[in-house]
Amino acid sequence: MNDQQTQRTPRSLIVTFYGAYGRGGTGSADGTAAPVPVAALIRLLGALGVDPPSVRSAVSRLKRRGLLVPARTATGAAAYGLSDDARQLLEDGDRRIFGRPAARLSDGWVLAVFSVPEEERHKRHLLRSRLARLGFGTAAPGVWIAPAQLYEETRHTLERLQLAPYVDLFTGEHAGFAPTADAVARWWDLDALAARHRAFLEEQEPVLARWSRRRSVPPEAAYRDYLLALDAWRQLPYADPGLPSPLLPEGWPGGRAAEVFGRLHATLQAAGARYAHEVTTGA
Repeated sequence: MNDQQTQRTPRSLIVTFYGAYGRGGTGSADGTAAPVPVAALIRLLGALGVDPPSVRSAVSRLKRRGLLVPARTATGAAAYGLSDDARQLLEDGDRRIFGRPAARLSDGWVLAVFSVPEEERHKRHLLRSRLARLGFGTAAPGVWIAPAQLYEETRHTLERLQLAPYVDLFTGEHAGFAPTADAVARWWDLDALAARHRAFLEEQEPVLARWSRRRSVPPEAAYRDYLLALDAWRQLPYADPGLPSPLLPEGWPGGRAAEVFGRLHATLQAAGARYAHEVTTGA
């Protein structure tokens, strides 16, 4: 099972749906606003092969995590909208998922240096896992590094999780002694990142090829393929921080993966939005 398949849990798909179609503003193809009726979520996830009990269970978990909040539609139907924290997460994600440019060497780096007291070591684990999910590499124990363009998102994340008191952030250049490309190969597992990009391409290039041969874009089929592609893709810009291309191995597949997702996005998102709008509004 490849990385994209392992990410396809009901909870992940619900987050992906809200990011694509379940909110107003940037990232919502047609301005569809929360709250989304529970019955609509069940139907929308059903189109992706998720059964109703799994949808309800995933919604409950997202509610406990503070990402979804219960609401009512204008007709009084049970529904769920996004919390403020969830909106911030999705807005931060937009910058990565929908066209974040690769970093330039001249941009420099952001360093996260942290120290957590032993009696709060659970926060040390949380810090490490969050920095890894943001795309940081490990320069040394307690010293994590990423392209400087991730500074604002890192600050938002650490503040939201109340981890800022344990961390100092610095920005600057790599001044030696090893060549920066050699250092980057130590700080990140580039082979593992390349394998994830290739797995995405293996799965999604045939999908793009099928749609390229079609003369029409049926909304339900577009919605299904777009949500699955987006759910697979949105993990990659977090694992891969967008390192400057001169520091990457020859034949790096990340650019091709981004191109394939971009073409699927351009082909399918708007038609998928029509289907999502019909289901969520009953139009």
